[in-house]
Amino acid sequence: MFKKEHLLFTVLGGFFVTNALIAEFIGVKIFALEDTLGIPRVNWNLFGEQGSMNLTAGVLLWPIVFIMTDIINEYYGQRGVRFLSYLAAVLIGYAFIMVYGAIGLKPADWWLGSNAAAGVPDMQLAYQSIFGQGNWIIVGSMTAFLISQLVDAWVFQRLRVRTGRQIWLRATASTLVSQFFDSFVVLYIAFVLGPQHWSVERFLAVGIVQYVYKFIVAWLMIPVLYGLHALVRQYLGAGRAESLSTQAADPRSPLFGAARTS
Repeated sequence: MFKKEHLLFTVLGGFFVTNALIAEFIGVKIFALEDTLGIPRVNWNLFGEQGSMNLTAGVLLWPIVFIMTDIINEYYGQRGVRFLSYLAAVLIGYAFIMVYGAIGLKPADWWLGSNAAAGVPDMQLAYQSIFGQGNWIIVGSMTAFLISQLVDAWVFQRLRVRTGRQIWLRATASTLVSQFFDSFVVLYIAFVLGPQHWSVERFLAVGIVQYVYKFIVAWLMIPVLYGLHALVRQYLGAGRAESLSTQAADPRSPLFGAARTS
């Protein structure tokens, strides 16, 4: 039989990796936040750049990833977050290699026009357009993911001693710091260093808008954070959860520690 803390880590890690992987692939779609919510457009103007809240669909899942990060950090420490972050990055890279291999396969003649009646005259081109993200975007996204995750884990643990039982404070603060890196690193690599060569003004404007969105979402996710903590404590039991959390605060403790069984 698996110990409860081992099974919990497997479930949390599974959700963490799955959400990170899905976010990479759905992120190719850009959606209008205001139109989706049915509210007036923001029409921001920063550094001479104008726009509305057009965001990558990946932002729908990244709040879940960072909530999972904080839960894992609370009970399994930096070591647990680092392990899952490196694992997710490797699996994302593997997934993209497999996708590019699939794109390179010669399509069946009948398949190319199989959805012409639905407005998709070339299925191969559509498949490549959706799944074949640019190399700069892939590198930027994966780099931003790793940096932000490691920063999140480090800040969370540094605030742990000072915030005590105020879980929301260390979780929200660590997320806000890490999301700053996530917002700007991916844009810098993908669109400033990449072939589009964005201006500094556009880079700052888009980065700030995305960060403000993530800032708001981080605060809105606080009730979800406490709800998940309550579920973890109910599953493990108060004594075992407290023991696991205490061990997670010690960087010298092994990943699963020696949690109490009662």
